[in-house]
Amino acid sequence: MQVTATQTEGLKREFRVVVPATELDQKMLARLDVLKDQVKINGFRPGKVPVAHLKKVYGRSAMAEVIENAVRDANTQIVTDNGFKLATDPKITMPTEKAEVEELINGKSDLSYTVELEIVPEIKLGDFKAIKLEKLVADVSDAEIDKALAAIADQNKPFADKGEGTKAEDGDKLIVSFTGKLEGVPFEGGTGEDIGVNLGSNTFIPGFEPQLVGMTAGETRTIKVTFPKNYMSDTLAGKDAEFEVTAKSIEAPGTVTIDDAFAISLGLESLDKLKDAVKERLQKEHTQATRQKLKRGLLDALDETHKFEPPPTLVTEEFEAVWRSVAGEIESQGRTFADEGTDEESAKAEYQKIAERRVRLGLVLAEIGDKNNIKVADDEMTRAVVEKARQMPGREQEVWDYYRNNPQALASLRAPIFEEKVVDFLLELATVTEKNVPVEELYKEAE
Repeated sequence: MQVTATQTEGLKREFRVVVPATELDQKMLARLDVLKDQVKINGFRPGKVPVAHLKKVYGRSAMAEVIENAVRDANTQIVTDNGFKLATDPKITMPTEKAEVEELINGKSDLSYTVELEIVPEIKLGDFKAIKLEKLVADVSDAEIDKALAAIADQNKPFADKGEGTKAEDGDKLIVSFTGKLEGVPFEGGTGEDIGVNLGSNTFIPGFEPQLVGMTAGETRTIKVTFPKNYMSDTLAGKDAEFEVTAKSIEAPGTVTIDDAFAISLGLESLDKLKDAVKERLQKEHTQATRQKLKRGLLDALDETHKFEPPPTLVTEEFEAVWRSVAGEIESQGRTFADEGTDEESAKAEYQKIAERRVRLGLVLAEIGDKNNIKVADDEMTRAVVEKARQMPGREQEVWDYYRNNPQALASLRAPIFEEKVVDFLLELATVTEKNVPVEELYKEAE
């Protein structure tokens, strides 16, 4: 086998590989020698089929298998000999002309192909003990608990009939029946009977609730809406629709007294127990916010001390994924980049930088994990899959089988676990100073 480097540009490498026909023929004969003890051909005893006959029957398929193995082995040798870490799968260019392919399959020509590689650059890791971080923490205040209790009370407030002749206002609940149509034709899932609509909650299609304001019980209205372009149903996404809505009744919100009786209605023993539960939930949220702030500071520090050219293909893939999300969200909200104080070109440039940072930091974290033998244990993966299964009651076995049979999906679970373990490793080495701050500062977005 002959391997010749034909291009070196940045992180791109290209090689020309030639495997002589004689070498391919030897490997094919070796493959046929194995096959003779496995195949059954009428007129021949097992293991006694002449090689010439085997070659006539199985020669082409055996040669195709030999070529496939030769390409794989050659590519592996190139990577190993050069100490490359691949950023993407090799791009292989094989002969495509029919005559060339026939010559190759029939063992009359050498295997000659090119392989393009994109490699991960050498990453020189910094001194993690020199990293200094500030850990912001916030205690749960009585005011926060009171605010959370008020929100819970609002979510559980009673509604009572508003009375004959009254009009629906924001905050009221309408009990309605409706029929939706696309171009005058009812569509699947577009009808509802005795559905409660809390006006002002913005839980229905954009534009649906505002057109119900002012209705009276027994009134029927035809309202027009446009489904968001990112709506979950492809047949409805971005489509204009009409709904014929009949108000059955109008209910006004009542008040809730936050006391022991209210706590008991929620399944707790007393108001004190409800407050304890609320405080525990808020403290968990604060802890998560603290972790996110600390992790962001750590990643910023790594970004500052690890500057290198990330593999272009990985950056392009990351940018395209980010941009699809950003552009889709902007479009679904009916907004423009001008509304965000920018333009599309500037936004793309900014998200290109974000994509480069993400790829670079991902490679740095992977290198740290590799150098320090940080692994995700089998039991950790099992717990992650079990947690996913719990999120879909009744479909646990389906979820379990999906991850068990889908390596890519399993890798998507492993990646965040690995990242958090590397972050924990780094935080142990860094100098971390704790600072107590008001809750507003803890949740303040970075500029």
